[in-house]
Amino acid sequence: MSGDVEDAFLAITRLVKDPQMYFAGQLHKSMKGLGTNDDKLIRLLVWRSEIDLVEIKECFKIITKGKSLEEFIDGDCSGDYKHALLCSVLKFRSWLVVFCFVKYVVINFT
Repeated sequence: MSGDVEDAFLAITRLVKDPQMYFAGQLHKSMKGLGTNDDKLIRLLVWRSEIDLVEIKECFKIITKGKSLEEFIDGDCSGDYKHALLCSVLKFRSWLVVFCFVKYVVINFT
């Protein structure tokens, strides 16, 4: 096996073996290097926030050798977008989070 099929099977294996570590790795991939994969970052944070984000944050620290998810977001993102992501990660549920996400989407995707 090689290529995309092998990558798919490896991803499924990692996900089944340790879901929190898998999602922490995906969050790290979305922010490492030049630029940020905003779609992936938002999708993962929103999808996992009510399920197991606390455990994913601990796994993220292991992957990044002690750097927290909040520190990564703070260094990689800016403006209202950064504040909305941090509110989401820190569990501040308010109209401000919704407003910032909507503002970001309207400005960048229309």
